[in-house]
Amino acid sequence: MALFFDRPWFEARMAERGLTAAVLAAAAGLSEADLALVFKDQREVSAREVEVFAELLGESPAEVARQAGVSTPVPGQDPLARIAALERRVATLEAEIVRLRSGAASSA
Repeated sequence: MALFFDRPWFEARMAERGLTAAVLAAAAGLSEADLALVFKDQREVSAREVEVFAELLGESPAEVARQAGVSTPVPGQDPLARIAALERRVATLEAEIVRLRSGAASSA
């Protein structure tokens, strides 16, 4: 993940699409002053803003979040669903460990 907001990356993507900062700000529901703070890395963007920027710039939300240097979860990645998925993986791994240990014990 980028540590800082990558202003040149955003400006290049905006130029490719013929977008201005005013359009980007308006679409995200930001004032131009708030967007200027984002571009100066003095304000973090929200997951919703990442999603709007991604749509306008034709990039994935994950890439926009990375280039923005944010710790905001990528849209569509519900933290509770992610935790539940991780818990299922841990349970599966624990069951496999038990199976392997019981197989090793019966072989000895």
